Amino acid sequence: MLILLAVVVLIALYVIFIYNGLVRSRQVAEEAWSGIDVQLKRRADLIPNLVETVKGYAGHENKTLVEVTQARAAAQAVPAGDVAGRAAAEGVLSQALGRLMVVSESYPDLKANTGFVELQQSLERTENEIQMSRRYYNGAARDLNVKVETFPNNLIAGPFGFVKKAYFEITNEADRAVPTVKF
Repeated sequence: MLILLAVVVLIALYVIFIYNGLVRSRQVAEEAWSGIDVQLKRRADLIPNLVETVKGYAGHENKTLVEVTQARAAAQAVPAGDVAGRAAAEGVLSQALGRLMVVSESYPDLKANTGFVELQQSLERTENEIQMSRRYYNGAARDLNVKVETFPNNLIAGPFGFVKKAYFEITNEADRAVPTVKF
């Protein structure tokens, strides 16, 4: 009887250990997603200033400016928990920003404008932060996904509602293309 009780206690402790590991991994993944969200918000806040600055110099480039504005609005409209949808919308926004930067190359006065240069540098730093945050999130999502799918964790994960996290990745190959600069 004592042996049976010891086995039951060991199994219960093991279940608790697995459950707590899953909770920890889920929290790390959610914290990592929050980091991406902060950087995406920062980028979204920079865009109106960048668009207005470019508009002052290149007002006839309305199509590009409208694309950036619409892509920003679409990215902000994606629900907070929709990682795949947010990744797709942010990919479109990144492409539109790339086209905006290409347009800016055609205007020497704009490139010399200190306000524009500062905005561009802030945007570049933010893009780098987004990349680092995305890598961190994807690593946290990978760790959680491994825990959710591996045995014996999967015996605990399923009944307690732990699910895999989607990766934040570019799914459209066109979004990976480098914008072409033509003069």
